[in-house]
Amino acid sequence: MKNIFLFSFLILCISTCNSIEKNIPEECTTLGTPPFGGTIFIDPDIITPEDPTTFISLIYNGQGSRTMFDRRVNDWVTLNPYLFTSQYDDGLYIEIQVNPEFESPEVAEVQALKFAEVIGRLTTQLRKDVETVWIHRGNEPFGGGNNNLLIHTDWSEENYESQGILEETLVHEASHTSLDSYHAETENWLNAQSIDCNFISDYARDNPIREDVSESYLPYLAIRYRADRISPSLKQTIENTMPNRINYFDNQNFNMYPIE
Repeated sequence: MKNIFLFSFLILCISTCNSIEKNIPEECTTLGTPPFGGTIFIDPDIITPEDPTTFISLIYNGQGSRTMFDRRVNDWVTLNPYLFTSQYDDGLYIEIQVNPEFESPEVAEVQALKFAEVIGRLTTQLRKDVETVWIHRGNEPFGGGNNNLLIHTDWSEENYESQGILEETLVHEASHTSLDSYHAETENWLNAQSIDCNFISDYARDNPIREDVSESYLPYLAIRYRADRISPSLKQTIENTMPNRINYFDNQNFNMYPIE
């Protein structure tokens, strides 16, 4: 049976998780109010199209049977997608699977090339567990997890690209893929979450296990590696809201290439 796919709807929702009250230490009488609704929107310049990409080549491998998740039907589908191997200069490879609804290898390649280059702007740490990318048409949000990134191109154009937050969104989704399983339920992370007495966003607060790492990681990247691109007030808000999570991330020795 396939692993449960970790979806990131990037909208506020009613949590089905256990109450976060168990994570409030005695010194926290109440939780603070999260400063953001969701963190992909905090600044569009944390990573930009002008930043370097690790992407170096794309190879077309024909078509083949693959099982992919399609949010339009909210289920797994077995298709015969166009298959591409994207290569990155840090030695990582990703198979990009493009839905055959794109009608030809040439049209599919345009989409594969576009997203392969953008994904290459993510750090080695965020790409290390990304084995596949699924690309569909459709006005549905992205997803991450299951060694994959899920992309719906219509939603991307209308919601992420139009706001300049495509890279920031992929940081969030790749955090699901390459960070969650190592950190989201560890004792040290839960302790940091607890001692901070707050969450960086409503989305993280409402989904403390599923979304807190991904919601926190982009703000961390912003203050540690892109502080010159964000406002002093934004930097201070992030630092004041999640100091112990910041310290936790500092201690992980993440591979930040090509950002650092």
